[in-house]
Amino acid sequence: MDKDRNTILVTWDYTELSEYALLHAIRIAKMVENNVRLIHIIDPNMAKKSFNEAEERFRKTAEDLQVKYNFMLETIILTGRIFNDISKYASDSDASMVIMGTHGIKGMQKITGSWALKVIAGSTVPFIVIQDKPHTDDRFRSIVFPIDFKAENKEKLQWAIFLGKYFNSKVYLFKAPVLDKGLQKKVNINLNFAIKFLIQNNLEYEIYTASKSSKFAQETLDFAQKVSADLILITTTRHLNFTDFIFGAAEQYIVANSSKIPVMCVNPRIAYAHVGQFMWGR
Repeated sequence: MDKDRNTILVTWDYTELSEYALLHAIRIAKMVENNVRLIHIIDPNMAKKSFNEAEERFRKTAEDLQVKYNFMLETIILTGRIFNDISKYASDSDASMVIMGTHGIKGMQKITGSWALKVIAGSTVPFIVIQDKPHTDDRFRSIVFPIDFKAENKEKLQWAIFLGKYFNSKVYLFKAPVLDKGLQKKVNINLNFAIKFLIQNNLEYEIYTASKSSKFAQETLDFAQKVSADLILITTTRHLNFTDFIFGAAEQYIVANSSKIPVMCVNPRIAYAHVGQFMWGR
């Protein structure tokens, strides 16, 4: 990863989920030697009336959290909108990743999953979306890595390797089944690419294949629960539209999964990382 990006951002809104996100950030930061910075967004209308009060409350909260968890914290408070300014700040700052809490999908609350996607959209750094506090203090033991026919699969591989090497993780390559021979070839190219670099980076892996490509997202979640995954690593849809936000892109259901497994979301870029980036050690 870029050495200049050495800070983990944590979105902060004074909820229990925010503190869970902080716990995840501290755990990761200790392993990868990153800083942790809380980011709080104030609505412009509120800022006009009580910015100083909000700033003081945020400062005091950060001080209390530092004492509580015995970990130094940085802070940044911005005036703006969460759907635009979190991802923009993350992309323009020294952030290596963002950790954010979200609620699961329950009935009409399914739109909550879309809120997470709206915040993530456009960021050049990945988001880890969590729903619960860490279940372990040490590492990501198992990472589920769904593989389909899209070229963007290669973009998230560098993160599987990065986290895998630091946390000594086992990577589960979960392959989408396709009938079309052209798509089969693309899936296998992505699979072989992943295997090649996992081997070269001395990471343990296993390969599994889903049974129904039409239910690949759900099967991915079922598989992740079966292997007690600590993280699911996905690439988001390149162009999310209004329909995706209302009716749900597949990743919406993975992000807000009922098993509350953390999900790392990598936004696709026009040009993914050069192959040479995958060949490194810590």
